[in-house]
Amino acid sequence: MTENVWGYRETSGRLQGVDLSGYKVEALDGAIGKVDKHSDEAGSAYIVVDTGPWIFGKEVLLPAGTVSRIDAEEQKIYVDRTKEQIKNAPEFHREKHLGDTGYHDELADYYRSGDAFGGRPL
Repeated sequence: MTENVWGYRETSGRLQGVDLSGYKVEALDGAIGKVDKHSDEAGSAYIVVDTGPWIFGKEVLLPAGTVSRIDAEEQKIYVDRTKEQIKNAPEFHREKHLGDTGYHDELADYYRSGDAFGGRPL
């Protein structure tokens, strides 16, 4: 699959220049946390979600391509993955993985996958 998981979909409602920090993030089956950091860098856009108590205070990095919709009025971001799919993604450590192209490739493969990893094609 050649789709770029690191870019927002045209239908997501992403407005350039809007700070997504603090937006709540909703998976297909419920809330997963709030946006702690985001990047709109072309070809490498993502959100970092602080999961709070949901998965013991860990952070997860979600490629922008997983975002199905952004509701600026409600300050919510909806992603098209389940909590389980997000929880099973390759573990994220901010200091180690933010600029790591190998990690980005691994994460992209996971979220493009429809196999045992639990991802589903975009």
